[in-house]
Amino acid sequence: MGGPVLFGVRHLSPAAAFHLRQALDRAKPALVLVEGPSDLNDQLKWLCHSETRFPAAILAYTQTPPVRTILYPFSIYSPEIQAILWANAHDVEFRFMDLPSSVFLALAPDVSPSQPEEQDPSSPAQTTEMVYHRLETLTGEDHDTFWERNFEQLENMESYQAACNTFGRQLREASMDNPRRTAETLVRESYMKRVIQQAVDAGTPPERIFCVCGAFHVAGLEQNQPMTDGEAAALPHTDTHATLMPYSYYRLSSRSGYGAGNKAPAYFELLWEALCQGQPANAPYLYLTRLAAAHRKAGNLVSSAQVIEAARLAQTLAGLRGSRRPVLTDLRDGAITAMGHGNFSELALAAADTEIGTTIGFLPEGVSRTSVQEDFYRQLKELRLEKYRTVELQRLDLDLREKLNVQSQQAALADLRRSFFLHRLRVLGVHFASLLPSRQEGANWGEYWELRWTPETEIEIVESALLGDTIEGAAAFALREQAEQSGSIAQAAAIFQDAFLCGMPTAARHALTLLQSLSVDAALLSDLAETASRLSLVVRYGDLRRFDPQPVIPLIQQLYLRACLILEDACICDAKAAPAVTAAMNQLNALPLEHDFLDDGRWRTLLREISDRDDLNTRCSGFAMAILLERGEVEEPLLSREVARRLSPGIPADLGAGWFEGLAGKNRYALIARLSLWRQLDSYLSSLDDSSFRRALVFLHRAFADFSPNEKNDIAENLGEIWDVHPQQAAEALMQETTETERAVLDSLSDFDFDDI
Repeated sequence: MGGPVLFGVRHLSPAAAFHLRQALDRAKPALVLVEGPSDLNDQLKWLCHSETRFPAAILAYTQTPPVRTILYPFSIYSPEIQAILWANAHDVEFRFMDLPSSVFLALAPDVSPSQPEEQDPSSPAQTTEMVYHRLETLTGEDHDTFWERNFEQLENMESYQAACNTFGRQLREASMDNPRRTAETLVRESYMKRVIQQAVDAGTPPERIFCVCGAFHVAGLEQNQPMTDGEAAALPHTDTHATLMPYSYYRLSSRSGYGAGNKAPAYFELLWEALCQGQPANAPYLYLTRLAAAHRKAGNLVSSAQVIEAARLAQTLAGLRGSRRPVLTDLRDGAITAMGHGNFSELALAAADTEIGTTIGFLPEGVSRTSVQEDFYRQLKELRLEKYRTVELQRLDLDLREKLNVQSQQAALADLRRSFFLHRLRVLGVHFASLLPSRQEGANWGEYWELRWTPETEIEIVESALLGDTIEGAAAFALREQAEQSGSIAQAAAIFQDAFLCGMPTAARHALTLLQSLSVDAALLSDLAETASRLSLVVRYGDLRRFDPQPVIPLIQQLYLRACLILEDACICDAKAAPAVTAAMNQLNALPLEHDFLDDGRWRTLLREISDRDDLNTRCSGFAMAILLERGEVEEPLLSREVARRLSPGIPADLGAGWFEGLAGKNRYALIARLSLWRQLDSYLSSLDDSSFRRALVFLHRAFADFSPNEKNDIAENLGEIWDVHPQQAAEALMQETTETERAVLDSLSDFDFDDI
């Protein structure tokens, strides 16, 4: 009486999957055991569902924070999946036989929640990297290429199994120098042997049991003893949940290596299709024609002759490198030479499409999910966002205004509801959608997003299950938790704004209460201005988002008044602090312009005082003048006198140039239009000695760094008139890129502390 059939495989190997099905047809087993977490057998029925489309993954995760996760990804050409599908189609019992996921997660407490471990069902994770490095050094090829050249092209099942088992045994011997991983391997194999023994004890003849495992484990399952009851009882466990999730070929490609993935999943699926069609020799031609089609789709010309030449060159390279048929490396080299004019960059996009692809799996309705997942997919369908669930980045423009030409209230506010949903995902850290800057001036009804689904999105949704049963509930918990941890009014204001954008008034009221208590002790100008600016947004957009802004108005008035009272003192600062002060001034300036309940007269008076004073940071004084100029509060004679006063030989160069830097911080076209100002600046710079000019240069270089090319061209016209040269000559001098030597000088001046002179 023989023992169970031990069929060694490589995870994500088309040849392994193909030969495995042949072996199953021949063996006709009564039980199929597959290397995988034995506590997740209830997920297997969904992997066999007629509507399931691969790639897909089983995700197991802990029920207590910090959430730890472990992933078991499968593609259509995974040997494990083909074994499961074969058993299901032939009404043969099948189940997983490896350690439970609850044990794996208990044994690996260091697994990062944001970077879940991908458990490879065919080899112990991360133990073979050095072995592969040695292999790559010996062969001169990466191990994916080595495997494809030496194993994927074996067409005889017995030859493949013998070669795979031999490779697994040698790999095992070469990687047993890691005591921790070796111990884990032995525990896993002992447990798998226990599951096999339990099946035999239950009445299944050993020879009717078919075991699918990594070739790495075949020797261990042949030699090791089954785990005893006492040893099994001593295994550590942690409470876990599990769910199935769609996966992507992009994710598989990013987890390259033996078992954890392969670099070209779309190409490997092509190999699988060719094997299933009984035409493995056609795979190279399928690859090259698909590559050519993708290259043409991108707008490039590729002739049939180039494709034929690439195929011939790849075949020649394969012969030189020791294989009967070209592998991916040979095909790439042939394509680069014949179709890419020797440059891979020309074929990069087409290669990504042909080798990696954009395939995302699909799971049918009813798959066991967490309540948060169910809510996510329900809302995705209800809000008609399902088409954005792809790996391709897509734009979504929202108009938050109520649509009056529709019948239902839900349809009238459809985009607003989409906005609430996407903001709630953002608060939860679910990276499905990214908010883009507004493209509007003075309008508040447009929102612009970029959406892309990745497997990480699903993981992040699962991790949100600890916060609540729905997306809204989890977001509310997250906001409350963030509010309780906030230590400044700026942080509390950001949370309040998030609650407002999420359409969650209860969470907003809680954050507002906290904000009011923190505002009593707030002293930093930047915090006051930032908070008032965020609250201003709520007042301006409140009606649009069905939010009552009245409770916010008194707090804005209080913050605005306090900021006005401390602004002058804040302007007594050094050059490093000045940018933060001017940014706060800019935020405060917008408030009375937006809201008539704020005292604009007080603000204008304050700006004039800051602009006039000589004992403040000159950049702040210059910026105050810029605001007044933008508001139409500065007459031409006043500006001329102030420029003459600030940019005079009696004023230290760094102070004068710092003032001009502040003046240039706003309303640049108003400055550019004043030719007299540029005459005064030119005269001032001409009067400086070398030392003073260097001091001024730092500030002026910084002031002009953010000017647009059009603005610089307009300045060049002014300088051309002043210098009596053609504007084009002035523009060339102004727009010329600084040399490395000049940049080095500027950097040294920027780092120099003139105050110590």
